[in-house]
Amino acid sequence: MVGPYRGLFSAPGVKGFVVAGFVGRMPMSMLGIGVILLIQNLTGSYALAGAVAATFNVSFAVAGPVSARLVDRFGQARVIVPLVLMHGAALTAMMLCARFETPRWVLFATGVTAGATAISLGSLVRARWSHLLTGSPRLHAAFSFESVADEVIFVTGPALVTVLATLINPYAGLIVALICTIGGTLAFALQRGTQPPVRHGERRSGSPITIPGVALLSGSFLAMGAVFGSVDLITVAFADEHGAKPVAGLLLGAFAGGSLVSGLWYGARQWKVSLRLRFVRALAVFALGLAPIALIGDLRVMAAALFLAGLAISPTIITGYTLIEQLVPARLLTEGMAWISTSVGFGVALGAWAGGRLTDSFGASNAYGFSFVCALLAVAIGIGGSAWLRTPVAQQ
Repeated sequence: MVGPYRGLFSAPGVKGFVVAGFVGRMPMSMLGIGVILLIQNLTGSYALAGAVAATFNVSFAVAGPVSARLVDRFGQARVIVPLVLMHGAALTAMMLCARFETPRWVLFATGVTAGATAISLGSLVRARWSHLLTGSPRLHAAFSFESVADEVIFVTGPALVTVLATLINPYAGLIVALICTIGGTLAFALQRGTQPPVRHGERRSGSPITIPGVALLSGSFLAMGAVFGSVDLITVAFADEHGAKPVAGLLLGAFAGGSLVSGLWYGARQWKVSLRLRFVRALAVFALGLAPIALIGDLRVMAAALFLAGLAISPTIITGYTLIEQLVPARLLTEGMAWISTSVGFGVALGAWAGGRLTDSFGASNAYGFSFVCALLAVAIGIGGSAWLRTPVAQQ
């Protein structure tokens, strides 16, 4: 299984940007649940917690393509350094507003600012891999490795922030996330030797979202994001209903753990099936895996079910990024990849909001039905427009 990954990090500078990128994007699995735990602890309302988390994610989703386009135009380092400093200031302000019980609109305002200045570092890391390995079959292994790295983050991040917020201090999880995002992003920006060059003089009109295949992928990932956002919030409530709120992080870690295992397996294989068929089939398996979770009432059984449901996540994301790499011109690649993060961000915001409302109204187990419906929607979108995902290369 390790064969395709052997030698992947031998090129100069690769280890530096991979490690920095990993640390810098650790908070992507910590901020959402950290905000939920903090606000719910202070107010007792999952609906308000979901709304604040949704505000953060919506502003991130709206600003994501804009910051990515600036990166394509001016280069990674020049854009992300001021952004991460503003993000750190806004996140600090959000925690202070929560601490001193300022009016709720101020809390939402700081959430908007923190989300708008957040950086889709995973897209920037993948853009570097694409720059270094364009045209090479090893790019599949590189994207697979990054998906596995994402899942390591999603296995450890929720568990870490839940333990910190519930057993130490409600603010502790967000403080650790803040340290990781600033330190990792600044270290990543210093790795200038591997960043994609700015292509001066090239025509930059248009946006990748106008490409039908990119629009289709964005729609599917929007629905998948709604699954992620709702499962995050509902699982916290599910564990709370069973008197074991700190276990929520472990349950979410099991969800990501399934994706981690499948990502390693998926990246180690050479595929003969076309990318579009792989994408649609992975979506279908994802929906199938989520079908039973609304019927489960035991924490241990839920952990196993979430692990199995997570097995389809990495193959779907890996294939999605590979399709973007083939569908989008190189001069717009960072923005193209950012549309996946943006779509997931919008979906997470919708899922967190809806999940909070449904949990408060009907209980956690019933609210999981929303997650399953969103997974079915992702499948429907993928199947309905799969013809737009045909690429010149059948596999990669």
